[in-house]
Amino acid sequence: MMAKNKQFERVLEFENKLGITFNKKELLILALTHSSYVRRRGMGRFTSDNERLEFFGDAVLKLVVSEYLYQNYPNLDEGDLTKIRAQIVSDRMLAQFAKDLKLGEYILFSYGEENAGGKDRQSNLAGAVEAILGALYLDSGIEEAKKFFFRMFSGYEKQALLDGEEVNYKTTLQETLQQQRCELPLYNVLKEEGPEHEKFFYVEAEVLFKGSSLKAVGKGNTKKEAEQAAARRIMIIIDKPNNRE
Repeated sequence: MMAKNKQFERVLEFENKLGITFNKKELLILALTHSSYVRRRGMGRFTSDNERLEFFGDAVLKLVVSEYLYQNYPNLDEGDLTKIRAQIVSDRMLAQFAKDLKLGEYILFSYGEENAGGKDRQSNLAGAVEAILGALYLDSGIEEAKKFFFRMFSGYEKQALLDGEEVNYKTTLQETLQQQRCELPLYNVLKEEGPEHEKFFYVEAEVLFKGSSLKAVGKGNTKKEAEQAAARRIMIIIDKPNNRE
């Protein structure tokens, strides 16, 4: 009885924190229940932990992110979209979302797992985020799952794009301009700073796109990195809805 009360209290507190109300509280309880908590009570491998919801939520997450990238970054090809999505759905980024929410404080662990640092473990936090997405989908549908995810993701979009640094933004920008019959971009080194072994370059990219002059500055340890960063910033500007019309 005490365990059930503890679970219910955590659900209400977490719902209040997020401004989300589950119709079926047991789904959120399940999403917040780590397998170690179940095993400690001898409930068996296939009963009442969040691993199945984590499996389902992983699919929900990839769908939500794929749709968002497809709609908002029409100038990126399949390979680039795949690389950026991989950054967004990575355990590292999901764990960061979880830490922002202090999610580890709400997950039910065994004493052993919690004492071993389970509430800060990246895989546990990422799995719980996926489980909550799965639970929200089952409880209220895809739109509620999207709201929950984008509430977390809103402050990390630029970081996710930057982390997908294998994307060649200079090439992507050039191809975009060629498709619009625009002149190729100009890159200008604005300044260098720092000692030789730790130098930073600041490069400004300038393009003429649909009659508008667009400029952005990138920073990097080499001129090439700075140019890539500047090109990425230009692509973000170009991909805004009002610029695509």
